[in-house]
Amino acid sequence: MTQYDKPSEAQLREKLTSEQYRVTQQDGTERAFDNPFWNNKEEGIYVDVVSGEPLFSSSDKYDSGTGWPSFMRPLETQHIVEREDRLLFRKRTEVRSRHGNSHLGHVFRDGPAPTGQRYCINSAALRFIKKSDLVTAGYGEYLRLFDAC
Repeated sequence: MTQYDKPSEAQLREKLTSEQYRVTQQDGTERAFDNPFWNNKEEGIYVDVVSGEPLFSSSDKYDSGTGWPSFMRPLETQHIVEREDRLLFRKRTEVRSRHGNSHLGHVFRDGPAPTGQRYCINSAALRFIKKSDLVTAGYGEYLRLFDAC
């Protein structure tokens, strides 16, 4: 099994852009419709920009109209942590990566069938691995998601 570790604070500051750091480490939110993955339609998976944990698949991505990447389910539920968030004076469910402890976004119960969930995720918290790069990037096991039956 692959080990997904959170880098040290110094490594994070060197590795991440200021926007990635603000979103993942300071619980920020990027601007809607002004982020790299909200409209990405390529096949592949999305991993935590901090730890590399596999989080979401393009197979579960949909256009929610919100301007952020939205997914109906996590790729690997064991890499997702949900917790209550009352920062904006209303109850929401925050989504974080388990090993990287990155703030990813929020999950809402207004998504499409079959899950009814909308994981509204910041692009700044994600790194996209194209289907064609899965093997070389060490995520070859996920090719099965895109192979025709």
